Amino acid sequence: MVERARAFRDEMRRRRTVRHFSAEPVPDAVIGACLEAAATAPNGANMQPWHFVIVRDPAVKSRIRMAAEKEEAEFYEHRAPPQWLAALARLGTDAHKPFIEQAPVLIVIFAESYGMSEDGTRIKNYYVTESVGIATGILITGLHRSGLVTLTHTPSPMGFLNEILERPSNERPFLMLVVGYPEEGAVVPDITKKSLGEISTTF
Repeated sequence: MVERARAFRDEMRRRRTVRHFSAEPVPDAVIGACLEAAATAPNGANMQPWHFVIVRDPAVKSRIRMAAEKEEAEFYEHRAPPQWLAALARLGTDAHKPFIEQAPVLIVIFAESYGMSEDGTRIKNYYVTESVGIATGILITGLHRSGLVTLTHTPSPMGFLNEILERPSNERPFLMLVVGYPEEGAVVPDITKKSLGEISTTF
């Protein structure tokens, strides 16, 4: 058990967020299997309050990029406090998001605030944010183990995704996951993670 746990730890330590993607296509079967894995996530009352939209169409990706960059420009120029901008500066991010079009796949994850019965009655969902967050973590892990790289992107606000992707009002965009293979020569920021002693306490 210890060997398996440490092997998994070491593999996940190799997972890094990538911002430079190859245009090489990703097999549908890989995305499908990883989504099925994500759907095994524990969730409130087994309501499974998530919906995943897979975007491959270049025209749709272009619309998403334009809308995302508009919101990001507002964020960087007007909404973000100086402390936040300083934290982002060392990662080299800005309002330009070419990876949205460069990567072969976007997976837009929606959280279902409430369900709808056939007669139009609202069905309450429970622990929506927690449930969708756990499913997203499993999805990212599955994609990494499949040999792909990802980038989590959350332009704020993200309501434009409902319109572009034709999702109903009871769903809210949770996160956009950019998926593919790293571009040749892609680099990632040189960062470290906190130690076990810093992130955990034992009684």
